[in-house]
Amino acid sequence: MAHTHEKYERLIARCQSLRPVPAAVAHPCDKTSLEGALDAARLGLITPTLVGPPARIAAVAEEWRLDISRCSIVDARHSQEAAEKAVALVRSGQAEILMKGSLHTDELLGAVVKRDTGLRTARRLSHCFVMDVPGHADVLVITDAAVNIAPTLEEKVDIVQNAIDMVHALGQDDVRVAILSAMETVNSKVPSTIEAAALCKMADRKQITGALVDGPLALDNAISPEAAGMKKLDSPVAGRANVLVVPDLEAGNMLAKSLSFLAGADSAGIVLGARVPIVLTSRADSVPARLASCAIAVLLANARREQAGRAVA
Repeated sequence: MAHTHEKYERLIARCQSLRPVPAAVAHPCDKTSLEGALDAARLGLITPTLVGPPARIAAVAEEWRLDISRCSIVDARHSQEAAEKAVALVRSGQAEILMKGSLHTDELLGAVVKRDTGLRTARRLSHCFVMDVPGHADVLVITDAAVNIAPTLEEKVDIVQNAIDMVHALGQDDVRVAILSAMETVNSKVPSTIEAAALCKMADRKQITGALVDGPLALDNAISPEAAGMKKLDSPVAGRANVLVVPDLEAGNMLAKSLSFLAGADSAGIVLGARVPIVLTSRADSVPARLASCAIAVLLANARREQAGRAVA
């Protein structure tokens, strides 16, 4: 099936009327991370500040003929210091997006979650894959498949709310959240079905807002109208979900990678719940996926700016 990336292109197009957002890029010391930041800058998505060893960044740029002449560079001796200095740029207001370069995710998020010098909020950090699946009409959000290993019910409340808020920032008003399990009925022997039922009741009580939430739902019943119809599920979400909340990281990781390697999907990645959006990409990501990750962060940063403006007014 031909993959046109039209869903990612729509996200990027939404950013064209917005001014570039300042971004701190932590340790962009390989071709993929440096080129990704420069490509996003070329499209007018971000204004990158490169944080890392200047000589090493320059060597990568020279080797791959990348033009870094317009980029500010903040000297950091190694990856851990780069993470800390990139976070400091955000805390000082010089950056509104944090981007992962060629350092381990744990190093970057370790600097983010530090109590006194990090970017904590009252929300739990969580990760969203924004999947461009060939043949699927809209982007499909999977959460959490990268940060929270075995989240509690309380942590899942933040995971769900983070995803809902992100989808609204992407310009979608109709957010339909499916809490996934292996079945669509509540079963005391399957803990994820109990938590799904609790999350739905919390949405009824406005502890979770901004979306239709239903579960437990098996994957087929969540995304296939035909499967939902065969089960005679009376639900505004079943068969039409655009956010999939997985029981744990293992399930989410397998789901996202199955879509990538068996269905040819691309997966943009973003971490939510910090003071600013965090672009989390991997070396295996395609160019459209890396650019889409930046576009999502730009839309989130713009939504935060508008929200702050309304609060002041």
